[in-house]
Amino acid sequence: MLKLRQFYTLNIHELNESDFPHHYHSQNYSELVYIYKGSGTHLLNNTNTSYKTGDLLIVSQEDTHHFEPKSKTRIIAIKFTDSYFRSNHQKTFYDDMGFSPESIMNNKSLKEIKLDFDTEVRTMLRHTIDNILLYSKNKDAASSPIVFYQILSVFGMIKETMGKMFLNINENLPAKEKMTAYIHQNIYEPKKIKVEHIASHFNISPTYFSSYFKRKFGISFRDYINEYRIRLIEQRLASGRISIKEIVDEFGFNDESHFSHFYKNKRGFTPTAYIQSKNRGK
Repeated sequence: MLKLRQFYTLNIHELNESDFPHHYHSQNYSELVYIYKGSGTHLLNNTNTSYKTGDLLIVSQEDTHHFEPKSKTRIIAIKFTDSYFRSNHQKTFYDDMGFSPESIMNNKSLKEIKLDFDTEVRTMLRHTIDNILLYSKNKDAASSPIVFYQILSVFGMIKETMGKMFLNINENLPAKEKMTAYIHQNIYEPKKIKVEHIASHFNISPTYFSSYFKRKFGISFRDYINEYRIRLIEQRLASGRISIKEIVDEFGFNDESHFSHFYKNKRGFTPTAYIQSKNRGK
């Protein structure tokens, strides 16, 4: 796959699995990757995420990634450089919408969690991708206002879905979304997600915080933290590219024994057993 030349601000690519690079690669563009057909695994920055028909994946310029198809896969890659969204009239439009495409492309949460679109949004997304494909087959997509607003509508669908998943887009959000975003952004620093610290950050009494969180989220604060950490850890274990020691360092465990005890306490088996089960399934 060739890198997008800087003077092409937008390219629409259709790719089948035979066109995928067989190694991690980076690029000089951002990319919305729509899974038009197929299933498999997307490896993004050493994290494994399964994909299926109708999924939309976010890849920014600093990311490295590749695909491992399990069934016949066709993807539509909407690739654009930094300059694509920079004209003044375009900026005015998406500023009025309360977000910018750049803020979404650089959102770390979207590198860890797959967007869970509603059925209606999935249908709208498919139609929008078809519209972009239809136009770009015979005309210059990069200079087209029609294609520009179609792509903006994709970002609108992403924004709406992020809101329903309580993922942070910007700072102008209710407390629940802000709290979720704070936890996701600081999950790798145990000190910052202790009750005392997070309660102080949101100006909530530490003695009141746990009941406040349970009422808002329907789950205890500690269970939420542990389940989210486990989900991120298992993505790394499944990738086979990150060692247990690296996971220990990334998530702030004291040592490998501390990590193994934490994991076994939550799952009932060791991290090594989880890796072996994944390897047997391949």
